[in-house]
Amino acid sequence: MDEHKENIQTKDVNVKMSDPGEEEKTKPCSRVIPDEESAPEVSSPQSNSDFSHPVYKEIALANGQINRMSRDELKKKLADLQLDTRGVKDVMKKRLKSHYKKHKLMQSAGEGGPTDTYYDYICVVDFEATCEEDNPADFHHEIIEFPMVLINTHTLEIVDSFQEYVRPELNPQLSDFCVKLTGITQKMVDEADTFPGVLQRVVDWLKERELGTKYKYAILTDGAWDMSKFLNIQCQISRLKYPSFAKKWINIRKLYGNFYKVPRAQTKLSTMLEKLGLKYEGRPHSGLDDSRNIARIALRMLQDGCQLRVNERIHAGQLLSVPSSAPVEGAPPPHGPKSKD
Repeated sequence: MDEHKENIQTKDVNVKMSDPGEEEKTKPCSRVIPDEESAPEVSSPQSNSDFSHPVYKEIALANGQINRMSRDELKKKLADLQLDTRGVKDVMKKRLKSHYKKHKLMQSAGEGGPTDTYYDYICVVDFEATCEEDNPADFHHEIIEFPMVLINTHTLEIVDSFQEYVRPELNPQLSDFCVKLTGITQKMVDEADTFPGVLQRVVDWLKERELGTKYKYAILTDGAWDMSKFLNIQCQISRLKYPSFAKKWINIRKLYGNFYKVPRAQTKLSTMLEKLGLKYEGRPHSGLDDSRNIARIALRMLQDGCQLRVNERIHAGQLLSVPSSAPVEGAPPPHGPKSKD
């Protein structure tokens, strides 16, 4: 549903964007691998990396050498190291840099040096919502599929998933366009619970996995729409307070663009997969299948050395950027839905 989400992004007046200048300052991955040609940004006291450590000088020197390699040289070096050789040249550069960086950081960590992990788990969410082919300005999008895919950042694996359909209340009859786009039938939503009940089971699912208590975790989405628009609007419709565990999230599109240094036009789901040498698996616009494919991109980015960290948040209905200098915090322990009344 990513392209359709882009089409409706500017039509909802309830969510305001922050100052565009603020987004330019938010480059969570731009300081992950300092290059020889530029001095690394000094991290904040709360960060888990200190770039004054000698290991980063070694990494920077190696990065300079990698930057001067041709595509064939990169491919040969990756093959020699038994690493994935798929993807465009910039992706292969990042992959080789990441391999060397991880090797040096593992050595350094064994000697009491810096490490490179923010969260134990990442929950990928990609909602499907009611829609029309030409969404009227006053159309209210209601969530009709709530999927979650869980990534273990230590094993770099998808380890679990959650999915439930949701019965819409304002517009209970799905449009033909919506059914064709998402593959969600009228029967599926008619037999589903309403949003408050589904949200409660999401919370129970997160609690059963001890997320926010024993394990540090974060929400990850493909763009800002899922949390700042769909979840925000749905909570208003259902007369619920916005859930605290979803107030901050990782926007993978922003991170992908910053990390691989590509324009926004190249950060659609299908394009990101293609540039990484991956193919879409499943049915496009299925919330669960989209979430799994977004998770595959996240895993590849972790393997290529990107530090996935929260970069967006919602406050008083307003979408804001989270600067890379902000302290890294996991999502809070999940709590059941709370009524606004």
